Amino acid sequence: MANKGNKKRRQFSLEEKMKVVEAVDSGRRKGDVAKEFGITPSTLSTFLKDRTKFEEKVREASVGPQRKRMRNALYDDIDKAVFAWFQEIHAKNILVTGSVIRKKALNLANMLGYDSFQASVGWLNRFRDRHGITLKAVCRENSDRLMNGLGIDKVNEWHAGEIIKLIADYSPDDIFNADETGVFFQLLPQHTLAAKGDYCRGGKKAKQRLTALFCCNASGTEKMRPLIVGRSPSPRCLKNIHSLPCDYRANQWAWMTQDLFNEWLMQVDARMKQAERRILLLIDNCSAHNMLPRLERIQVGYLPSNCTAVLQPLNLGIIHTMKVLYRSHFLKRILLKLSSSQDQEKVDIKQAMDMIAAAWWSIKQSTVVKCWQRAGIIPMEFTDSDAEEAANEPAAVIEKLWRSVAIATCIPNEVNFQDFVTADDDLIVSQELMDTEVIQGMMTDENTDEAGSEDEGEISLPEQPKITIAEAITSVQKLRQFLSTCTGVPDAVFGQLNGIDQYLMRRVTQTLVDSKITDFLQTK
Repeated sequence: MANKGNKKRRQFSLEEKMKVVEAVDSGRRKGDVAKEFGITPSTLSTFLKDRTKFEEKVREASVGPQRKRMRNALYDDIDKAVFAWFQEIHAKNILVTGSVIRKKALNLANMLGYDSFQASVGWLNRFRDRHGITLKAVCRENSDRLMNGLGIDKVNEWHAGEIIKLIADYSPDDIFNADETGVFFQLLPQHTLAAKGDYCRGGKKAKQRLTALFCCNASGTEKMRPLIVGRSPSPRCLKNIHSLPCDYRANQWAWMTQDLFNEWLMQVDARMKQAERRILLLIDNCSAHNMLPRLERIQVGYLPSNCTAVLQPLNLGIIHTMKVLYRSHFLKRILLKLSSSQDQEKVDIKQAMDMIAAAWWSIKQSTVVKCWQRAGIIPMEFTDSDAEEAANEPAAVIEKLWRSVAIATCIPNEVNFQDFVTADDDLIVSQELMDTEVIQGMMTDENTDEAGSEDEGEISLPEQPKITIAEAITSVQKLRQFLSTCTGVPDAVFGQLNGIDQYLMRRVTQTLVDSKITDFLQTK
């Protein structure tokens, strides 16, 4: 009889050992794993104890001239989905930590039907190794870090090569930049700290946000009509409203999507064709910008990924200036209500769009040009003192306005006006690839349309009464009378009032020609 002690022990390859470890990491019971692979519980414990050694051997095998291919992940489709999501979120310069990746992996695994999958620390380490991810280097893009060396080579290379080729055939009038930003349009100053750093992927706060798309040229002579994206397709505050200072679209998350961006692009392309113009449009590479339609009059140039903090003109002060002006309008509204002892009402979407558009159109040409200069796209010099130009109102005026509101509404001492302005800078503005919440949202689009009667952040506000042309003309006359009692009114204000008056009188004339006087009196 053969001696049992001479029985040859089975030798496991490194790949087999890793399969055993990953099976346990996936959440399966150790006893079931040991039975499947034909090993004893003690051998399984040894494999788990030596997992670090196995992983080091795998890493060693994956480098050098005779590099061996690292084995695929046990759940290959989960791995691919997580990496696709990671690339997308990283391109948006959003902070990504190990815990965030593990949570996303669990969400995607459930979506793909892997209920037993567990995104363990070991799985995360192997995921990082497979894709060469160093989490310590994955953080929100910062212009100071870029200028101090991180990404500076990429920036210099783009300045020295690609951008020169792109702009060679275009004048500054025909070079444009488009970008989106998120706006908590109902944010009160006293709630600034709670909103700071919020990405706002969904939930209650999603009802209080808008996404705004802005576009302007390098000479500062042309700012395109803003596109605002909200959640409700038909807010009550827009009932009977036929003219807005911006375009409005909607989806469940108030995000920019490929369809909305492409629709906007096609409209711009059509305008350029009608005007017999050709333009260059510089954009970043977020998901909403990646599948472009065929364009006749627009050449699209992509900014280098992870460098938009120092290369995108709109990010270098233009959007910030818009937010300074918007928040200033907001503070004036609060102060006006306080001085008249009126209750503070929430800003509705129409009021927010009016203020956003007013802020956008008020940005000075010099401010726009300076931001393009900072990006190094147009070859002009500027000084640091010029870069600090106030946004239309002296800083002292804004500070005085802020202090007045702060005292009246008990804003925490640690919050200042700049915190209020930048509180929504971290909002996600475009759809994430393979995001479970977004996919679920697409499945409920029909329900969203039916729920469109519920406004974003509005609580049963009364419908605005219709105003006739006759009433509008009377209001202009009252406004003119009021201004005549004031001192130091700029001529430009009277000029704007004259323009409104002339427009209304043209409407009156046309109405009288086309209809009876009784119809005119009922005209909006």
